[in-house]
Amino acid sequence: MNTGSAQERLLSEQRAYYSALAPDYLDQLLDLPGAAEPAEALDAFRPVGSVLELACGPGTWTPRLLRHADDVTAVDASPDMLAIAASRVSEGARVRFVEADLFAWVPDRRYDVVFMGCWLSHVPTWRFEAFWSLVATALAPQGRVFFVDDHHRTPEELVEGPASSVIQRRIPEGAAYRIVKVAYEPAELERRLRELGWDITVTPTAGPFFWGAGGHGSAPRTRSGSAGHPASEPLPRADSQASPPW
Repeated sequence: MNTGSAQERLLSEQRAYYSALAPDYLDQLLDLPGAAEPAEALDAFRPVGSVLELACGPGTWTPRLLRHADDVTAVDASPDMLAIAASRVSEGARVRFVEADLFAWVPDRRYDVVFMGCWLSHVPTWRFEAFWSLVATALAPQGRVFFVDDHHRTPEELVEGPASSVIQRRIPEGAAYRIVKVAYEPAELERRLRELGWDITVTPTAGPFFWGAGGHGSAPRTRSGSAGHPASEPLPRADSQASPPW
């Protein structure tokens, strides 16, 4: 079997899962210890300025981002998820919704903050470095990153064993899909990010959840935005550029 083809089929199945789950997504959220801590941490982080939300899903976090942000660009591969997300913000809200596959999408501007809510664990290990290159491309020179995630996986999902990052999940109607779920431990994830040049502190909660906050190690960061480098700054032209309840 061609490895590349198998990997692409897995990612296609993951996209199909979240599109199929969209009507029931908000009923599937985890009620486990520590679930409220990341939201409190995000408010303390204050995602001000222009915010890019990657894999926004049905807008679970979008209204909270709008408490602080000047504007939000919310990207997701599923039109069904985006339709729900748009219905959860008020008319005229400062949100631009973009339908795009995050493994192929190229941002058209830079942002003060890049936010990910329960998405990073669905990025396959073979895409990890390239994905963080995308984040770096989208980030303003003094921009910041915040993500929320968890390492929760049930025994029934581990169809390929606990060592595999491929699990199986079912939608309420019963259909089964294979998706990626990398069970990161916070210290391990923080180490991997530092190896890529990121200065991000990953903080565990009382339960399976964790959050990460920081930026690129080579750039100082402030809470007030891009400090002289507008977030609306267009990206330089180049010939090439190097979704989920939980």
